[in-house]
Amino acid sequence: MTLDRRSFIKILGSASGVALAGCAGAPAVVSGSANEMLAKTGRRVVVVGGGYGGTIAAKYIRMMDKSIEVVLVERNDHFVSCPFSNLYIGGIIKDLTPLTIKYDKLVSNHGVKFVQAEVTAIDPATHTVVTSKGTLTYDRLVVSPGVDFRLEEMKGYDDNAMQVMPHAWKAGPQTVLLRKQLEAMKDGGTVVMSAPLAPYRCPPGPYERASMISHYLKQHKPKSKLILLDANPDVTSKGPLFKKGWKENYAGIFEYRGAKKVTEVDVKGMAVLVEGLEDVKGSVINVIPPQRAGRVAVAAGLVGDDKNWCPVNATTFESTKQKDIHVIGDACIAGAMPKSGYSANSEAKVCAANVVALMNGKETVDLSGINVCYSYITDDQAISVAGVYTVKDGKIVGVPNSGGVSPADYSMAKTEAIYAHSWLKNILAEMST
Repeated sequence: MTLDRRSFIKILGSASGVALAGCAGAPAVVSGSANEMLAKTGRRVVVVGGGYGGTIAAKYIRMMDKSIEVVLVERNDHFVSCPFSNLYIGGIIKDLTPLTIKYDKLVSNHGVKFVQAEVTAIDPATHTVVTSKGTLTYDRLVVSPGVDFRLEEMKGYDDNAMQVMPHAWKAGPQTVLLRKQLEAMKDGGTVVMSAPLAPYRCPPGPYERASMISHYLKQHKPKSKLILLDANPDVTSKGPLFKKGWKENYAGIFEYRGAKKVTEVDVKGMAVLVEGLEDVKGSVINVIPPQRAGRVAVAAGLVGDDKNWCPVNATTFESTKQKDIHVIGDACIAGAMPKSGYSANSEAKVCAANVVALMNGKETVDLSGINVCYSYITDDQAISVAGVYTVKDGKIVGVPNSGGVSPADYSMAKTEAIYAHSWLKNILAEMST
């Protein structure tokens, strides 16, 4: 399938919306040897990161211009979705299989070249990406590295501590570890969660996780309780809806504490410290650290003055720090758009269109973006927030009188739970086929 630019612009604002109608297998197929794929034979775009943003950018660049070689570099041979991983933690889905995709169809259906490798450096001056398999040169680079953690702000929380107090904020082994800890905890135990100051990946994610852990405790460990220590003064996303759901479903099980910033962990004592003063102990502790753009973006000098997130041109998503490099997804500063999988999907499509336009000397197109984020409260009730975005005065802003949140009376909650499953199925299919 070849997608011309005019057709693409027509569907740009609605392609992701298809999802509304409905955060392991064989190794990924590759065409040729690693050396063959590393050798540049023509115009080339390298895409770093195979998540919600990177897969879509790689796919749509190829769909729009088959003459551009696209190389997708990802350390893993598969991707596990963070959206819906909270349902696994809460015992609602049995494993991570429904959240997992492979990259082989991007290769066979679209001619994307897949290199499973670790990116160790990006050199903007020489237009090269250094990987564990060798060095790639590029004409343009799309970086979608997700997030890493600002561990320097949380004393005692390191790689070893993560094996005792999992963050589970990157879906995969950490997610499985947290669920196993909940299953192993004795009834009557206390689960402690910490949420970081915004911005971070998936604004409602900690609150959905609190709901899902509370649901698990209610079903399987009814004498237990959950305490959420939120560094923010109040619930930052869908606050009234979450609070209503907690009150109606988890009274006596769940306790929310706002303005409680965890600054230190005591692994041996199974406790977290709030501002170094208040000691909170737990049988299971889920620490979600403060975040920044993925380390490869930081090392490449793509972050701004805050040293955390990557400023970009609102139209092309080209870095304002380094020429010919585009940053999408959680790592970038995208104005009013939240750091979510759906945002990354929208950003990737606009970025792809503009990468192709710039490489062909054509006119660029402004963002027409959309985001919908579903959050489960119980196993069959969900709430949502939606937004539509455009570019105004060089900034990404919300379109007035668009989007909104679920009805306050929960009248659509069961229907939205169904919509949410369809969203996941459709968006993962778009990423992997």
